[in-house]
Amino acid sequence: MKKWLNVSIILTILVAVLAACGGGNSNGGKSEGGSKKLVVYTPNSEAMINALIPAFEKQTGITVELVSAGSGELIKRIQSESKNPYADVMFGGAFALFNDNADLFEQYVSPNDKDLLEGHNNTTGIMTSYVSDGSVLLVNTNLAGDIKIGGYADLLNPELKGKIAMADPANSSSAFAQLTNMLKAMGGDYTSEAGWDYVAKLLKNLDGKIAGGSSKAHKSVADGEYVVSLTYEDPAVSYVRDGAPVKVVYPEEGAVFLDAVAGVVKGSKNQENAQKFIDFLISKEGQDSLGQETTNRPLRTDAAIGDFMTPIEQIKVIEEDVAYVAENKAAIVERYIELYTSITE
Repeated sequence: MKKWLNVSIILTILVAVLAACGGGNSNGGKSEGGSKKLVVYTPNSEAMINALIPAFEKQTGITVELVSAGSGELIKRIQSESKNPYADVMFGGAFALFNDNADLFEQYVSPNDKDLLEGHNNTTGIMTSYVSDGSVLLVNTNLAGDIKIGGYADLLNPELKGKIAMADPANSSSAFAQLTNMLKAMGGDYTSEAGWDYVAKLLKNLDGKIAGGSSKAHKSVADGEYVVSLTYEDPAVSYVRDGAPVKVVYPEEGAVFLDAVAGVVKGSKNQENAQKFIDFLISKEGQDSLGQETTNRPLRTDAAIGDFMTPIEQIKVIEEDVAYVAENKAAIVERYIELYTSITE
């Protein structure tokens, strides 16, 4: 993504100006005249961006302009720009976010979609899954000693009281994912009393301590402030890879893996380039880069992963009803807040 001005850029600007004078884009949002530009809105990490964007630019000759912010903020921006979209692609975000804003995205299913693992295909038409992140426990091996921590049930051990880091499910997407994971793993669904009874017991063992945010929860374990954190796979594995005295535990009761998705913005100016970007995300090259250069879990059946990642076959995976959770998130959060309030009063 070169910042300096050269002859080709000057010519590109002149062409753009002439096109604007001629009435602008008149083909329903598709790229005209072999456009070599792509505007990508993304909440993703620098590591993921560095693993993908330069390779995409080199392969296609397309220059990417990045706009980085939180996923909620970016969706609001796309909403406000809907009559004259600036973004071509939303690269990152959860199923629920895209599902709730389906009118902002074009229908596009990549030809590479067939190569994704079963259960991760584009069934909505508007969003393509490219990585999946699981709910995990991050354990400080220096502090844990002989305490067994293999799953959710072990977090009720009185020896761990006040030594468990967890963010607030009402304000953290990863903590909310942990909450629904617990409910499913310990109760079978999201309304069972068995699941909510477990959550109540866990909250009591937190001893009133809730982390300020998701990053604070996992960092506090790596820094030796807490014994164990309820967190997610990406940052947890990065600590292991970088040599911190921690280990990643996939709950023996079952871990839920949720996809991050991308989509083509409806009516965007460079739709053909946007489609090429979606194709690249789930191409062999793109997925190998994600699997080997980041601590994210790629979704192609033939994707290579680094030796710092646990093969999915060694993890007990349970499925989340993403449509149900998306529709009932407010009710789940409300019940959690009521439960937490009753315990900490």
